[in-house]
Amino acid sequence: MTLTEKDSQYLWHPYTQHKTAQTPIAISRGEGALLWDENGKEYIDAIASWWVNPFGHSNRFIADAIYEQLTTLEHVLFGGFTHEPAIKVAEKLIEILPKNQQKIFFSDNGSTAVEVAIKVALQFFFNKNEKRTTIIAFENAFHGDTFAAMAASGISFYTQAFQGMFIDVVRIPVPVKGQEQESYDALKDVIQKDNCAGFIFEPLVQGAAGMVMYEPEALAKLMQICKEHNVLTIADEVMTGFGKTGKTFAMDYVTEVPDMICLSKALTGGTIPMAITTFTQEVFDAFYDDDINKALFHGHTFTANPTGCAAALASIDLLHTEEMQANIERIHKSHLDFQKKIEKHSKVITARTLGVIFAVEIKSVSEESYYGSMRTKLYNFFIDKGVVLRPVGNIVYILPPYIMSDEQLQKVYKTIEDAIEMV
Repeated sequence: MTLTEKDSQYLWHPYTQHKTAQTPIAISRGEGALLWDENGKEYIDAIASWWVNPFGHSNRFIADAIYEQLTTLEHVLFGGFTHEPAIKVAEKLIEILPKNQQKIFFSDNGSTAVEVAIKVALQFFFNKNEKRTTIIAFENAFHGDTFAAMAASGISFYTQAFQGMFIDVVRIPVPVKGQEQESYDALKDVIQKDNCAGFIFEPLVQGAAGMVMYEPEALAKLMQICKEHNVLTIADEVMTGFGKTGKTFAMDYVTEVPDMICLSKALTGGTIPMAITTFTQEVFDAFYDDDINKALFHGHTFTANPTGCAAALASIDLLHTEEMQANIERIHKSHLDFQKKIEKHSKVITARTLGVIFAVEIKSVSEESYYGSMRTKLYNFFIDKGVVLRPVGNIVYILPPYIMSDEQLQKVYKTIEDAIEMV
């Protein structure tokens, strides 16, 4: 049996309707920005395997760090114990995060990082004997698939089977250009009407919504409003963190600082699952008490896994090398050149770029759903041409590994141009 045949016998894939989905592609190896399937076909990984792999597949620097840690201490429980790799990760993150972030909480993935933040926001006020039970989020947000993260997400088909089971979430418009005031007014209205504990947001770029972008000044204004009303702010940097927007964190563009930050994906360079939620000292102090019931009773078996910490340390070191920073700038400039070219096309509605993120919205004869016919046609076209891209409806985005060559990048651009003509 082939790998794909064995797959169909045993496996259940994410975000997949198996009755109608095509057979998954069995990948046998990867190197740099390239993947090869079991038949030897080559693919350019133009989305860094769901945004996690900025330094390329089979990165030897990270692999060596993982091997060294595996032969020293692969794992130890984090309840009642600690270890040097976790402390080093905390120290390194505190150096590069917004200066108000002082405490580091480990978990397993982006959803759990968000889950922790939302639970902390709600318990923060519970511990202070204040009744605040509402979370504010953007329309069309995506924060993950665990229950609180799912509740804060606004893409309905992900959540419609669970309506009526969620925590209280109120949504406000995204402050895209021309709609900033509408977003400000909606936030003020929500805060006045509801007992709001926190505001969670994807800073500057809504990933799963199709790389929807908005300005740092608009986010700063929303955060100021929250601060005036003692509403905690949660920056979900699971996608945007570690260089994607051109700076280490998207919040580095914003004058205001959040109370919490959620990190995952590129944290370990696409190697070992790990997530982190960071907090201000003030948030931590609301749980610091003689009363055991005010503690944060949340944890995971693999919390602060030493091997994952070693991968994170290597990944952060790689990010801040001159070579990698130059790569980020090189890709950004290349995206801007392609944007200028493609946005004039008669079949293009708009194109946008921030850091290494590029997105183009293609005209459609009908309203396109997230997994609509255009999306399927585009996806199949890209795969046939040996390029891994996952369109969101009629929006095609690129979020490449930082090590992608100019030649590979030009092939991706050319494939998108050909796809637009095909559509």
